[in-house]
Amino acid sequence: MTTKPKAKKFRIRRTGGLGAAARAEEPMQDPVEAPTAVTPAAPMQSNAAKNEAPQPPISTPAQGEVATASDVNSEAEIDAIRREGLTGRQLRMARRVAQKHGLAPTSDFDAVRLLRAKGIDPFQRSNMLQLVVPNDGESKNDTGETPVQLPQTVPSGDGMLPATDLLAGANERASEIMKIQRDIAKRRRRKIVLLISRLSFFIFLPTLLAAYYFYIIATPLYATNSEFIIQQAESANAGSLGSMFGSSQLATVQDSIAVQGYLTSREAMQRLDEDFGFKAHFARDEIDAIQRLDPDATDEQAYKLFKRNVKIGYDPTEGIVKMEVIAADPETSEQWARTLISYAEERVDSITQRVREDQMKGARESFEEALAERDAALDRLVEIQRTIETIDPLSEVATINGQIGQRETELQEKELQLQALLDNARPNAARVEGVRADIRRLQALIDSLRTRLTVASTDGVSLADKNAELRRAEIDLQTRDGLLQGALQQMETARIEANRQVRYLSLGVTPTAPDEAVYPRKFENTVLAFIILSGIYLMVSLTASILREQVTS
Repeated sequence: MTTKPKAKKFRIRRTGGLGAAARAEEPMQDPVEAPTAVTPAAPMQSNAAKNEAPQPPISTPAQGEVATASDVNSEAEIDAIRREGLTGRQLRMARRVAQKHGLAPTSDFDAVRLLRAKGIDPFQRSNMLQLVVPNDGESKNDTGETPVQLPQTVPSGDGMLPATDLLAGANERASEIMKIQRDIAKRRRRKIVLLISRLSFFIFLPTLLAAYYFYIIATPLYATNSEFIIQQAESANAGSLGSMFGSSQLATVQDSIAVQGYLTSREAMQRLDEDFGFKAHFARDEIDAIQRLDPDATDEQAYKLFKRNVKIGYDPTEGIVKMEVIAADPETSEQWARTLISYAEERVDSITQRVREDQMKGARESFEEALAERDAALDRLVEIQRTIETIDPLSEVATINGQIGQRETELQEKELQLQALLDNARPNAARVEGVRADIRRLQALIDSLRTRLTVASTDGVSLADKNAELRRAEIDLQTRDGLLQGALQQMETARIEANRQVRYLSLGVTPTAPDEAVYPRKFENTVLAFIILSGIYLMVSLTASILREQVTS
C-alpha cells in the first residue's frame, strides 16, 4: 500500500515596510524550507506600539503547521491596526472593553481587531445618549436589533471627511498646528480683554471715583489731639499695701473706662450740641454732601457722625486716655476738645461724690450728736452748782472736813488739859470749869460742822447729796467730752478718706489747634478702597468659579 506523502506549507512573514494588503495577498509558499534568518521588525508608530513585545525572529521553520487564510487575514488586520498609531491608553481601553465583552485577545491590537469584528468601537466614550431607546424608524438587522453605528472605513472622495493619517505631509501638519495656535492665542486675547474689562469695571473705575472724591470733593477736616490721665489723692498711710496700688493706674482703671464711655455717649453729644452747636457745624453748605448733616437730622444721625469725629482710646498699661476731636476748622476742634475735657472732669468728680458725701454725713452726724450731749452735761453741771450756791462744792466740803479735824484736835488737847488738872490733889476749881467749858464749846462746834455736812438744807437736799450729784454731773461731762473727742477724730478721718477718694484729670497733652488739615487721608484711603474692592472681587470670582464647577460636573 502506498502512502500519499503529506505536503508541508510554510508562510514567510515579511517585517519590512509593506502594506497590510500586500501581506494579505501574499500567496502561500510551496512546502520548501524557509530561510533561517528574517529581517527585524520595523519600528512601531506610537508609544503604545513600542510597549508591545516584538515578534521573535523565526530561526527555524515550524514543522507540521499550516497557516490558514483566516490567520493570515487576522495578522494583516493587526498589522494595519498597528500602523494606525494608536496610543497606549487607547490600547489599554480596548483590552478592557474586550474583557467586558467576554473576548480573549492575545494582545492589545488583537483586542481592537476582535472588537471591530463584533461591530464595537473600543474608543467611543459612553454617555447618557446611548441609553436612549431608538425610534421606530431606525433600521434593524435580521435579528430585530439595531446595529451599532460605528465609524466605517470609506474611500476618500468629494464630500467625504479626511481619515486620520499620521503620515500626512509636514506642510499640512504645520498648517494645522499654526491654526490651533492662532485659535489659542485668539481665545487667550479674548479672555484677557474680558478680564481687563471686569477688573476695570469692578475695581479700577470705583477706585478712580474714590480717589476723585478724596482728592477733589472731600472737605478737609482738622483734628486736635490731647492726652490725660485720671489720678487720685495720696493715701494718708503711705506705708500700707493699699497705698501701693492706690497710686498706680490699677486704682483708676474703672474711672478711665467710665470717662471713655461718657465722652462717646449721646449725653456728651447733646451737651456739646447745646453749648456749641455740633449739628449746625456739620450742616453748613461748605461741608461736602457725604459728610454733611441734614439741618433737621435726628439725634441718632448726629450721634453716628459724633462717633466718627470724636475718637477716644485708652491704654490700660499706662492708664492714659487719648482723645482726637475732628472739626471743619481748627478753632472749633480745639474748643470742642477743651469742652469735652471739662465734661470729663465733672463726670470724674461726680463718680466719687456720693461716696464722699456718705462718709462725711455719718461722721458729721456723730460729731453733732456728741457735741449736743456734751453741752447738755455741761448745762446740768452748771445748774447743780447754781443750786448749791457754790462754784466748787468739793472744796467747800474739804474745808469743813478740815475745820472738823482741827477742832477735834483742839478738843483732844482740852481733854488732856482737864485730865491734868484733875490729877492734882487739890485742883483749881475755876480752871477746871474753864477747861470744861472750852471742851463743851469745841464739841458743839464739831457737831454743828458735821450737821452742816449731813443735815438737809432748806430745799431738802444735804450738802453730801448735792456733792454726789455734782460728782455725777462732772463724770458725765467728762464722758461726753471723751465721746466728743472721738467723734471729732472720726470726722477728721472721714474727711481725709473723702479727700483720698477725689479723682481729678491731669493733662499730659494740652489741646492745641492744628494748622493743617489731617483728614481725609487721600492716598491711604484710595489704597484702602483698592484693596477692599480687590478682595471683594476675588472672593466673588472664586465663589462663582466653584459654583460653576459644581454645576457643570
